[in-house]
Amino acid sequence: MKILCFVQNDDGAVNPVSKEAIALSQELKTKLNGELDILTFSQEISIELNNYESNNLLIGNNSELANYNPLFYTSAVEHIHDTNNYDLIILGHTYQARDWVPRLSARKDIPFISDCIDYTIEDNSIEWIRSLYRAKINSQLKSKSKQTIISIQSGCFKADNIISGQSEIKNIDLDLSNVDKTIMPGEKFKESGSQIDLTSSDVIISIGRGIGKEENIPMAKELAELTSGLLASSRPVVDSGWLDHSLQIGSSGQVVSPKLYLALGISGAIQHVVGMKGSNSIIAINKDPNAPIFELSDYGVIGDILEIIPKLNEAIKDI
Repeated sequence: MKILCFVQNDDGAVNPVSKEAIALSQELKTKLNGELDILTFSQEISIELNNYESNNLLIGNNSELANYNPLFYTSAVEHIHDTNNYDLIILGHTYQARDWVPRLSARKDIPFISDCIDYTIEDNSIEWIRSLYRAKINSQLKSKSKQTIISIQSGCFKADNIISGQSEIKNIDLDLSNVDKTIMPGEKFKESGSQIDLTSSDVIISIGRGIGKEENIPMAKELAELTSGLLASSRPVVDSGWLDHSLQIGSSGQVVSPKLYLALGISGAIQHVVGMKGSNSIIAINKDPNAPIFELSDYGVIGDILEIIPKLNEAIKDI
C-alpha cells in the first residue's frame, strides 16, 4: 500500500493534528507493509519533518502555495497524487482540510471519509470508525474504491508515537499556472479573541459538575497555575455560565490530547470522553465509585474534589 500523509503548516510549525496523522500513517505502513511519503508545502517545517521516518519527504514548491488557497492546494496535491498513484491519503481534519479536500475528492472521484477516530484491519482491509450524533454512536465504514482519502479527528491518535528517522528529501517544482484564480486569499481564519487553544497545553485541569458552584472554581484555577496547565471543563459547567464555551472539552467543544488530563468531578459521559480520550495519562477524582470516567482513567481517586484539591495545591506548593 502506498500512503501519502499531508502535513499542514501553521505559521512555521507543524499542525498538531498533522503530527497525529504522521503517527497513524507510520503505523499503517508497518501493519500493511506499505510505503509512506510525507508531503508539505513548507520548506520551514520540512526541517522537523525530516526527523520522522518515511520513505520520502516531498516538498511542493510554488510561490502560490506560500499562503493557503484551496484551488492551488487541490491542484498541487492532485499533481503529486497523479505522479505517484497513492492508495491512501491521510491528513488532519482541520479547517483547511474541510475546505480543499472535498474538491480533490470530487475532482479525482476518490471517496473521502472524514473525521475518523479509529480503525480496524481485517485481511489487509481497513475499516474506518467515525462518531455520529455527538458521539452517541459509532459508524464503521469501508471504502470499496482502490483509493481513499482519510481525515482524522484531533486527539484520537497519539503524536508521541511518531517514529524518528530520516527519509529521502524530494523537492518538487509544481506548475500551477493553469489554475484559475477565482478565489483570492483573504485574512486567515482565526478563532474569536476569547478562544483559548487547549490543544497546546501538556497539562489540562478539567472540572465537571462535581465542582458544585462557581465560587469553587478558583481552587481549580490555582491547581492549573501550579502545574503550568490550563483550566477546562465539561459541558455542565459551561451551560451553568461558570466558564466560557471556549474552555469546553468534548464533542461540542475542543478535542485535546495532553500529556496529563486531570478530570475533577467529571462523570465521564461519552460526549466528554471523545474530547479527551487521546490523553497520555488520565487521572480522575470523583466521589462516585461507579463514575464511567474511572473505566478510562489510568489512575482513579474516589473522594470529594472540594476536599482533595486544596490539599493537592498545598502539597505542590511544598515541593
